[in-house]
Amino acid sequence: MSTDSPETELSAQSKPAGISDYPETSDDLIASDQLGLAELAEVDLYQKREKIYTRRIEGFFQRIRLYTGWPLLLAYFLLPWMQIDGRQALLFDMPARKFYVFWFTFWPQDFPLLAWLMIIAAFGLFAITNFAGRVWCGYTCPQTVWTAIYMWVEQITEGDRNKRIKLDKQPSSLGKFIKKFFKHSMWFGFAFLTGFTFIAYFTPAKTMLVEFFTASDALWVYAWVLFFTLATYLNAGYLREQVCMYMCPYARFQSAMFDSDTMVVSYDEARGEPRGSRKKTEDYRAQGKGDCIDCELCVQVCPTGIDIREGLQYQCITCALCIDACDSVMDKMGYPRGLVRYTTKTNLAGGKTRILRPKIVGYSFIILIMTGLFLFTIGTRDPLRLDVIRDRADLYDVAADGSIENVYELRVLNMAEHPADFELSLVGLEQYIWLGPQQVSVGSGDTAIYPVRIQVPADQIDIAVQEIQFEVVSTEQQNISAISESRFIGPFN
Repeated sequence: MSTDSPETELSAQSKPAGISDYPETSDDLIASDQLGLAELAEVDLYQKREKIYTRRIEGFFQRIRLYTGWPLLLAYFLLPWMQIDGRQALLFDMPARKFYVFWFTFWPQDFPLLAWLMIIAAFGLFAITNFAGRVWCGYTCPQTVWTAIYMWVEQITEGDRNKRIKLDKQPSSLGKFIKKFFKHSMWFGFAFLTGFTFIAYFTPAKTMLVEFFTASDALWVYAWVLFFTLATYLNAGYLREQVCMYMCPYARFQSAMFDSDTMVVSYDEARGEPRGSRKKTEDYRAQGKGDCIDCELCVQVCPTGIDIREGLQYQCITCALCIDACDSVMDKMGYPRGLVRYTTKTNLAGGKTRILRPKIVGYSFIILIMTGLFLFTIGTRDPLRLDVIRDRADLYDVAADGSIENVYELRVLNMAEHPADFELSLVGLEQYIWLGPQQVSVGSGDTAIYPVRIQVPADQIDIAVQEIQFEVVSTEQQNISAISESRFIGPFN
């Protein structure tokens, strides 16, 4: 017979299953609350970043990254110093509103072409991502290239991975200060070179080189160089993988472009599991083990600190460091390469990957059409533009002889690299008198404004509003011309 009171029995029945230390008293409740707060404290959405110490590794894919990264790096630093036709090959001259791109000169009116080019690039990125995953991130993204250089500086100043870990744990000393000083000096020097070069794309590089170091340059130049120097120093030196994981939107929307036939870095779980350490001479198959020796070298070389064996993750930038690391271990163990490799989900499941897929075909078709139209527009673009603004203060004026008069403002933009002479004319009226200049000269890159008065005899006006066209034609090259539409307004009967 139980001696417990009904209250005690109810309390015992009310305990959740599996909890033996359910609080019975107020003291227990206080202790329970403290335990719950401690557990909640472990779930921190703003956790402090844990520094990632990457191990240096060499291999086939790292050589590819070297061959793709260095040309882009050299192009970035050398292009501002190239000259074409006596001017900087790549210069975005904001005060003059001229944008020199090799043999072409673009103007603010050409911004739709820039938007067009960005759309083509976006579809190209979508197509590449659907086919081969985030290869842009792993091989050519500036954040990846610059971070790799900063990691290389760490290795030559502070040593390999284990030495860097020990150095950070050591107390302050002269030796530690010297190593850190050299590392940060090289970081800041490369960041300054990056910021200076970036601004050289927006102001003549040779002039800037002289004026900057003689303290005679504009204040905005020093401000922007400092800004991009600090941005590079922080992004490549400290933020690193956080830029890829949290700041770059590409990591978030890439899943919308992936499918089961997308080529990504993958771990062959069927071959590698169950993982475990072993000696090279052991018959690990007899022990029921897979090819993975659980060395965690793939984790140690990953710049974002993930374990590829846990499956595809949005943090993976497809840099293939884990592939080269795993292949080096497989070579030492005498196992076949490819435990971690570029493959598709379909291949891992035993199927056959489809290369020509609806997304690939669609993206390729759009890119082909848009690129063709873009090149055609560039090739047939006239370096001349005409804008007509009709005087809206009065619908029309009546001249002394009874003629109807409209006033216009003609703006001629010469986008050629040299001054030119032009002839202005009007189409759409049978009889009219042109009051204003018709033979004009416009300098290179200049916009000339000409007021023009058009008079039409009153008996020649059949309708109140008549569509007309103003035309400007080069006197040297008849194929260079521009047309702008307007209206001639007369009395309403």
